[in-house]
Amino acid sequence: MREEGVAGGDRPAESDGSGGGVDPATASDAAFGEGEEPRTDEQGRILDGAAYEDVPTWDDEYLDRVSDRLIFNYDLERDHRVRGEAFDLAGLMRIESQKQFFHPSLGYADHHSDEYLFARRQSSVTVRELERLVEFGHALADERVEGDEEHYGTDLSFVLVVPEIPEDVRRYVVDFRERQLLKYGYFGHYEINLGVVAPEREVAVASREADVVSAFALWDDVPERHTTRGLLTRLVGTIREKLLG
Repeated sequence: MREEGVAGGDRPAESDGSGGGVDPATASDAAFGEGEEPRTDEQGRILDGAAYEDVPTWDDEYLDRVSDRLIFNYDLERDHRVRGEAFDLAGLMRIESQKQFFHPSLGYADHHSDEYLFARRQSSVTVRELERLVEFGHALADERVEGDEEHYGTDLSFVLVVPEIPEDVRRYVVDFRERQLLKYGYFGHYEINLGVVAPEREVAVASREADVVSAFALWDDVPERHTTRGLLTRLVGTIREKLLG
């Protein structure tokens, strides 16, 4: 038996770590138009113009760099508005999975998982505002989550980019988890995730299941979070840093 996954349409569910870039030393002229400045990833590799021609760019340099991390798994949009709320960056990732017995025609256990991502930069953040976003997330879930036998789960992830993270906000986010079962779990579930990032201070905090916040921590792959996995990953990162000096 095997299991297949698809994220964001025809894109693979997971990247291979290469970033999907083109080596500038070997890139052909077809990778980008004549006179056009090639778009590069964090490693300086040229992103294939044909593959990313529909991907938006952001005037905000930080969000633009974050989008280069998200682009491989999310369909991205800028200046997104929903239910009266404005977000600088929005994204959708869909993973479809099917188990097969020898042949695709003998497939079973089809299910899909979605993640809606909403991020914006603002001047400050409070616990009350995060609570309001959680309420907004529940209202949005009522509109977008279609619970049925093939629905495994939907995440609604909110990330705020701010100058600094107050201590009460940090505590609230680290301990936060909001998961709602649909039909006692028979129709899957949805989960609301929170993340707050202060890039100028190189600090990020994420709720228990907010994996996407790692893409916003450009200086470090591991934001602060209250999970065993997160703590272990941070420990490994600390040991690696000490070994490498």
